[in-house]
Amino acid sequence: MSDEQKKEVPEKFKALVEQIEKLSVLDLAELVKVLEEKFGVSAAAPVAAAAAVAAAPAEEEKSSFNVELTETGGNKIAVIKVVREVTGLGLADAKGLVDGAPKMIKEGVDKATAESIQKKVTEAGGKVTLK
Repeated sequence: MSDEQKKEVPEKFKALVEQIEKLSVLDLAELVKVLEEKFGVSAAAPVAAAAAVAAAPAEEEKSSFNVELTETGGNKIAVIKVVREVTGLGLADAKGLVDGAPKMIKEGVDKATAESIQKKVTEAGGKVTLK
């Protein structure tokens, strides 16, 4: 474990942290979206965004991409394998994501990562869009 993960959890948050630890990755992603919408905030790392803006203020190129699985194609098993690889999800969660297409595979990734995921999914027979 890294030093960040070993930090002491304040007593008033222990029950909440224990509940969050029991959630699946898909449930956590949904929880993050709900909290972002409810409070009008973003879970994206503000330091990285601030550094990108400071480095190239005149540049208008998009730096953060969402990768959405739009179609599974004919080889669903290969697409599930790719989704598992890029998301770290278990088999059941990855299958649920693929079966529920169109669904977001990854959010807030850089252009190179987004294009790499797109290439892998396309090679497996699926289709993705970068947003």
